[in-house]
Amino acid sequence: MPSSAPMGTLAFDEFGRPFIILKEQDSKIRLSGIEAHKSHILAAKTVANTLKSSLGPKGLDKMMVSPDGEVTVTNDGATILKMMDVENQIARLMVELSKSQDDEIGDGTTGVVVLAGALMEQAEALLDKGIHPIRIADGYEMAAKVACENLDTIAESYPIDLNNLEPLVQTAMTTLGSKIINRCHRQMAEIAVNAILAVADMDRKDVDFELIKVEGKVGGKLEDTMLVKGVVIDKDFSHPQMPKQVKDAKIAILTCPFEPPKPKTKHKLDVTSVDDYKKLREYERAKFEEMVDQVKKTGCNLVICQWGFDDEANHLLLQRELPAIRWVGGPEIELVAIATGGRIVPRFSELTAEKLGYAGTVRELSFGTTRDHMLVIEECRNSRAVTIFIRGGNKMIIEEAKRALHDALCVVRNLVKDNRVVYGGGAAEISCSLAVSKAANSVASLEQYAMRAFSDALENIPIALAENSGLAPIETLADLKSRQIKENNPRLGVDCLQSGTNDMKDQQVIETLIGKKQQIYLATQLVRMILKIDDIRLPGEPME
Repeated sequence: MPSSAPMGTLAFDEFGRPFIILKEQDSKIRLSGIEAHKSHILAAKTVANTLKSSLGPKGLDKMMVSPDGEVTVTNDGATILKMMDVENQIARLMVELSKSQDDEIGDGTTGVVVLAGALMEQAEALLDKGIHPIRIADGYEMAAKVACENLDTIAESYPIDLNNLEPLVQTAMTTLGSKIINRCHRQMAEIAVNAILAVADMDRKDVDFELIKVEGKVGGKLEDTMLVKGVVIDKDFSHPQMPKQVKDAKIAILTCPFEPPKPKTKHKLDVTSVDDYKKLREYERAKFEEMVDQVKKTGCNLVICQWGFDDEANHLLLQRELPAIRWVGGPEIELVAIATGGRIVPRFSELTAEKLGYAGTVRELSFGTTRDHMLVIEECRNSRAVTIFIRGGNKMIIEEAKRALHDALCVVRNLVKDNRVVYGGGAAEISCSLAVSKAANSVASLEQYAMRAFSDALENIPIALAENSGLAPIETLADLKSRQIKENNPRLGVDCLQSGTNDMKDQQVIETLIGKKQQIYLATQLVRMILKIDDIRLPGEPME
């Protein structure tokens, strides 16, 4: 009987037990050359097609169910991809692509993935023609440069006038138009604009997102969402009989325990008689009253504590008329300190009047018939800290509203940094497609094929918008291209809302220039990286 190929090497452990070391290389799957490229293209197309139906104001939502049964309904590209269970490595790169767009710009996460998928699809036809992948990647780079130069040409400058916020509101409304909250997107857009302008440093053209807190509470309706010029914390006063409102609050912000000193567990304390116990009680009480007096001497009339205090301490605070809030988390404590201009006190002995924060009003909110309460700290010394307080019928709507507002906040922030805009509805993509196609005619080398393919890929965005809006996609695109050339008007895009005009300036469909350029650059870089891979080795069953 012929001997089979050796499975591996026999070895022995320190107890003399035999084990076999298998050769990893025998159980690898290998794809190379055109097969590898086709595998990448298929993965990229699959991810892009999943997101394509979510593009635009008429885009559909996706329902994602996590392994523990938690349901998320969203049409935010980055969220969908983050929650998808993706195993293919190229598909994971697409997930990272949308995350990069989300981290840098905050909006356009669906569009960037659809564009990258279209570029991969176009590359497939060029590979079939026998064009080398590096030549395709070079052509795409040249086309991306032409497209971004064209965007600079057609961009318009939006002056940020603090007395006229309408342009900023219209831009935020474009972002929110495709979200689940679009029935009150005017109100949400105004909230986003006011929040950004409250914390923006106009001289440095910078926005600190740390100063904007987004808080949600189930109940009420989306229209009840409001912007609080201050901080909202999901806590209530530590005792139900404490006042529900404190005016002219001078706030002590403590990160040390606010209670009578307790004997540590590692020390032994023998209480042998009732008198000893009473003395200990009296000592604790006297010490705590001393602490309360020390706080009140500084002029403080509200204590916010990171740690808790027991019921006895709570009762003493009520008797001494010192309202308190306990178990306030670290990030919230920091935000309260920033808003009120107070200093966080880590040791009791360091508390002085200069370290107190100030707020005009601290009041308790109650909700419907529930026993839930929240505290609102308003009219703070530093009005740059704001909170967006979202209401909604259920947790899913609140989470989606948070994601939508995050996108709107990012778009307004981008306008503060760079106030140039282009028009949406696929108008910018069609204009870039025409510019790249024209530039390709003057390129003598093979790259002209890749440039034309890039031009065709850009058209996938308006096609997807038309398709999702129930229009005839090819017919709509052909009409818009001919009209853009004939009328020399780069503002003509897909009329998704059937409002009767294709001019996106009249429809006020506005996108930021840096967001659109980032989409093109990121998609091109990713596609270049994928096209350069021609060999894959995967762990798997040994090949026959």
